[in-house]
Amino acid sequence: MFKSRAFQRCAVFLLGRTLDATLRSMRWTIDGEAHLAPFAADTPVVAAFWHQRLALMPALWRRVHGANRGREGAVLVSRNRDGRLIGDVLALFHVAVVHGSSAKPGKTAGKGGVAAMLQLQAVLARGGAVVMTPDGPRGPARTAAPGVAHLAALSGAPVLPVAAACWPRIRLNSWDRMVLPVPFGRGVLVCLPPIGVAPDGADAALPHIAAALDAASAQADALCG
Repeated sequence: MFKSRAFQRCAVFLLGRTLDATLRSMRWTIDGEAHLAPFAADTPVVAAFWHQRLALMPALWRRVHGANRGREGAVLVSRNRDGRLIGDVLALFHVAVVHGSSAKPGKTAGKGGVAAMLQLQAVLARGGAVVMTPDGPRGPARTAAPGVAHLAALSGAPVLPVAAACWPRIRLNSWDRMVLPVPFGRGVLVCLPPIGVAPDGADAALPHIAAALDAASAQADALCG
């Protein structure tokens, strides 16, 4: 029964609606809203955050989509079973799902990485937004794979470091210690200045991107108390 497509569709619907209702019930504040402008406008941008905050970030995309309903967005998730489940849930938030890896192009043929990067480049070329968790799908936690920097270098789109925090919260005993929100709590979204990546500067930019994601996460946690 649990493997039936009907059961999986029902589970995805319930998970998505529960998450949406929880995020809507919370009191949200944004720090660094000025940096969110390219994400909300029809400007290509790569929004990046650590996988730990994945369940909270639809709150940010919902705000963007509410201000610009024609905004095209795509999120990169794994091709494995867990990734497909996550992708099905995220698709309920009006974002396209691309299955693949965030590793370096040319080293990901078995994971659909090359095809995924081409799809994401096409989204950016149309002025869309791409959302990535550079340490997904299985870590190590807070260790950025090169794909985010290489995508920015190839497309010319800046990387927008973002993070979210909430209180109260549930912390899973997963590889990333994923944070889940609790209804009627409070949440903080943080956007730091975008990071430009030169066409030949992906490797040099990657440590700066990782440091910015750490800083955004720490700032969100501090603001949320």
